[in-house]
Amino acid sequence: MSAERVASAAGPEGFPRAGLPEIALLGRSNAGKSSLLNRLAGRRQLAFASGKPGTTRLFHFYRVERRGRAPLLLVDLPGYGFAKVAKRERALWRARIEGYLEGRDALRACVLLQDVRRDVGEDETLLLAWLAERRIPAVVALTKCDKPPRAQLRARAAELARALGVPPERVVATSARTGAGVPDLWKALDAVSGQASDPSA
Repeated sequence: MSAERVASAAGPEGFPRAGLPEIALLGRSNAGKSSLLNRLAGRRQLAFASGKPGTTRLFHFYRVERRGRAPLLLVDLPGYGFAKVAKRERALWRARIEGYLEGRDALRACVLLQDVRRDVGEDETLLLAWLAERRIPAVVALTKCDKPPRAQLRARAAELARALGVPPERVVATSARTGAGVPDLWKALDAVSGQASDPSA
């Protein structure tokens, strides 16, 4: 696997020219998007992961090439729900995120991050409904799944899937710390995004 950052931009004027299929990572500020992206890309420090909410204010595009698969772009979107940011700035971020999701022809699927320890919020249910209305496939990555006891994890995953209104096969338990669940997440993303094997690889 190889990966590299190809662009970082605040808006569409700085986005890379559409070509490769894109998978976008969505989640609350400090949800761990950058850490999970690093795991998906197989690179420990490809995306900057900060413990401070609101750090990712740009759209970061990363080209990823997996063995036996066609290349694609993983897109780390600005986080939402950071209360310490002014309402006007939050509204601007939201408009830019929605503009990307609605207007990016290369977008094939989204990953919504949900902390396995937290209950589902209105932001998550509304976002998934918004994506469904626009027929944008989504997979939910439950994060920090190394925290709860293993015996409780399956029941908790099923509970969150019901709360989110998502089929169980589209909810994947992951851990950016250990790498658990990352291959399963790729499988789910390939299934919903139509990413076929690359016969030339």
